[in-house]
Amino acid sequence: MTEPGRALLPDWPEVPPASGSVSLRQVEDRDAGMIRDLATDPYVPLIGTLPPMAGEEEALAYIARQRQRHPEGAGFSFAITDARTDRAQGVIGLWLRDYPLGRAQAGYAVAPAARGRGIATDALRALVSFAWTLPGLYRVELHIEPWNTASIGVARRAGFSYEGLLGSYLEIAGERRDLASYALIRTAPPETVRPPDSGMPTVIRDGRPTSEP
Repeated sequence: MTEPGRALLPDWPEVPPASGSVSLRQVEDRDAGMIRDLATDPYVPLIGTLPPMAGEEEALAYIARQRQRHPEGAGFSFAITDARTDRAQGVIGLWLRDYPLGRAQAGYAVAPAARGRGIATDALRALVSFAWTLPGLYRVELHIEPWNTASIGVARRAGFSYEGLLGSYLEIAGERRDLASYALIRTAPPETVRPPDSGMPTVIRDGRPTSEP
């Protein structure tokens, strides 16, 4: 049941969002190994609830929290998986606290063992394709520290545009940090946007949804 004051979100997608080499599904206990690998990254624990160098119990507790994000009205927390093997490679979220205002935030992290293969870009494209199926959603935002060129590259390859620098926007590791703002805007009528049969991401061009590899 949705808590009082929480946004009532659309249902979990019946068809897993997919693009390129990846598919998105709920985070499951069997993903604990990937979560523990993610916890070895020095930055990821600073921007979420995953403890650094998490053990098995901490990884499972993190997974349990991710599975509650949708019921509690926060958004959709997905595992990024290999489309062929279903093996988890990272996490990605579509956060909808501002859903009544027509906007969402995205965030993603790929486990160190799976980096360098374009996984984050495919996952973000899949997430955006899913986002445009949600009624009343017109804007997806990303907030990235300016030094994080790898994440900025993912945003640009997925079609996000730079909008400006948000000065002293967020406290990270006890320090106020500037964040670069990137966004992708839906320009096609919501009722015309559906996940394409090919499983490739929906791309908006000249006000019409198309697909590309």
